[in-house]
Amino acid sequence: MSSGADVCEVASGKLKLDEPGPSVLRITISNERKRGALDHEILDALRDTVNEADARCILLTGAGSVFSAGYDIGNFDEETFSQNAEKLVAHPFTEAIEAIERYRYPVVCAINGHAIGGGLELAVSCDIRVVARDAKLGMPPAKIGLIYSHTGLKKFIDVCGVANTNELFLVGRYVDADRAYEMGLVNCVVAPDVLERTALSLAAEIGANAPLSLEGNKRVIRALRSFGPDLPPELERELIELRESCFGSEDFREGIRAFGAKERPRWKGR
Repeated sequence: MSSGADVCEVASGKLKLDEPGPSVLRITISNERKRGALDHEILDALRDTVNEADARCILLTGAGSVFSAGYDIGNFDEETFSQNAEKLVAHPFTEAIEAIERYRYPVVCAINGHAIGGGLELAVSCDIRVVARDAKLGMPPAKIGLIYSHTGLKKFIDVCGVANTNELFLVGRYVDADRAYEMGLVNCVVAPDVLERTALSLAAEIGANAPLSLEGNKRVIRALRSFGPDLPPELERELIELRESCFGSEDFREGIRAFGAKERPRWKGR
């Protein structure tokens, strides 16, 4: 994807940040030399960037022909391989994933190319996914002797079901974009040359929506995914109060006014 006029580079240039539209922060994994592999520096910078962001929509994408080939374990020496590999997966990767999942506003992922292993989990951790038709998606743990984390597996079960998770993790075969859509891994498939325009339009539409609604609805969805329909009583009360609070908000009144007047609402976040 191309970048906006003002681009900030972090993680030694392997992560690029820009604001391509109002209320939209774009984060681009720019590690083309290693096929978008995720190393400690990238993951720490991703965590910090998301934790410090306040955009009403984050757009996560990659540079070049690959979104991300997963963990960068290619430089680990043989003597310390197991310890270093475990540290990468257990610490910076988990923290980056959790930052995306906890982000109070929606996160859109534009999968510009192949998303493999940890790269695919990174994409699945986002709220909405758009993929280029020529991309391949896959989970290779069975091919490399890795037992995946239970939290990661649950995420895939939540997103695409048990049968499709079994196919991804037990067969280990890569799937094309159309099959990924059938499985529920992505929301839509587009031609590579319109991926950027499609993703930016989606992110801009989200960013123009009511912040209280974006934050509140994402919070409820996250709670339902964590607990299912049988919510703890105190959490259920909290979510009911959250919904009731919107009726007295300035933004709800503004939204109703603007809808009736066919005008663009002016959100205040309160």
